[in-house]
Amino acid sequence: MLETPASRSDERLTTFPTFFKVEGKHVAVFGNGDEAYAKARLLSNTNAQIVAFSDQPQTDYAAFLDKEQIRVVAEPFDARQVEGMTLVFAATGDDVLDREIVDVARAKSIPANAVDQPGYCDFYTPGLVSRAPLAVAICTEGAGPVLGQIVRARIDQMLAPSLGRLARLAVEYRDAAERSIPKGALRRNFWRRFFSGSVADAVAQNDVDAARQAAEKLLLSPESPEGYVWLVGAGPGAEDLLTLRAQRVLMQADVIVYDALVPQEIVNMGRRDAERLSVGKRKGCHSKSQSDINRLLVSLGLQGKRVVRLKSGDPLVYGRAAEEMAALREAGIGYEVVPGITSAFAAAADFELPLTLRGVASSLIFTTGHDLAGDILPDWARLAVSGATIAVYMGRSVAASVAKRLMSAGLSEETTVAVIENASRSYRRLMHGTLKDLPDLEHRDELTGPVMVIIGDAVAGANFERSEALAKSPLNAHVGQEYANG
Repeated sequence: MLETPASRSDERLTTFPTFFKVEGKHVAVFGNGDEAYAKARLLSNTNAQIVAFSDQPQTDYAAFLDKEQIRVVAEPFDARQVEGMTLVFAATGDDVLDREIVDVARAKSIPANAVDQPGYCDFYTPGLVSRAPLAVAICTEGAGPVLGQIVRARIDQMLAPSLGRLARLAVEYRDAAERSIPKGALRRNFWRRFFSGSVADAVAQNDVDAARQAAEKLLLSPESPEGYVWLVGAGPGAEDLLTLRAQRVLMQADVIVYDALVPQEIVNMGRRDAERLSVGKRKGCHSKSQSDINRLLVSLGLQGKRVVRLKSGDPLVYGRAAEEMAALREAGIGYEVVPGITSAFAAAADFELPLTLRGVASSLIFTTGHDLAGDILPDWARLAVSGATIAVYMGRSVAASVAKRLMSAGLSEETTVAVIENASRSYRRLMHGTLKDLPDLEHRDELTGPVMVIIGDAVAGANFERSEALAKSPLNAHVGQEYANG
């Protein structure tokens, strides 16, 4: 069926989004309570001359007005009070009085807003995300303030706190860019790189001198992009455990280089037109060697690409970040490490498991199963015997060796063990048992995802209600309860 203007009417806005110029102009706020306080607080983000008509402001509102040095008129409403105003907010809490204030303002052709009375609003007060001079306003046309708050929170998270400073710096270079760079694609490329390249990086680090140097260099050669690499921790797998900084740089990347353990859902959070390159590093599936990856990152950086190198967990914990950083430093390519939540923390959270516990375990050891498979037991083994908690990454295939070596070193065979496959994800799998049960893990061929093993006396304090026994022994099911009973 052909879509007509009438059939599309419910998809159209009833308001036209715009911004009022209020710098140096008078804006009136009528009221004493929370609603008036909220409007005054919102207006304080601007350079408007706020006039608070408030004869008995609540304590916190009065303190705000005093702190912000806002002019207060402590008189009952009078029609003459709206004269000379650019905008009027009626927020007295008295619906009749608010409507009267709006009627008077309308009679003088002054836009007015009565709180919680849409029929008496010439404009809506939007949710505001301010990165002055950049502002993002969110309006639901009265459909639901909570919805507006949710959207505002998400946008606020997406925009870097430094974006306002970057925008102010851009104003300084606007005339120079117009004079020296031809209008069209080249100038657009200049501004794209200004807002997402080395200038933005320097501003984010609060290094104004470096930002100006980068801007001057960009003015001289706007056609020559400068490469940069972020080594980003993708976290244990759940999308909502990705850090805000990781999300922001993913949206800036020209290329995303990712490991096989990074879920596709997280890779897809990058910019839609970004190139995606899988380097497939996982146990038994190394499509590229580490040297190959190092060369790839350097090559992309030298091409002027902005690259996100996505690593599972945290890039500095068994992520081989040291080798990649060394290669980038040697090639003179700028980079930054963006931390992520390492898998051990996510696994412990899934089990509600205390990694340290007062009077039981005060130390935490990160290791891999292969560290325990050599001829010489690592130095930290004695810490395990004395009560430290051990988080073993990639330990499934060497579980028997791990158990044998630790028991030989003196760790009790009854020490509690927690095993987590696909930590943090909705399809995670939890198992528990004791150190003597750990060899059974090697025979669990159905475990195809990343496996974390946590060993130690503190593990007994975990919640085993959603966990299955590692070995089919009735004692294992009660290990948490026995710990709770002392």
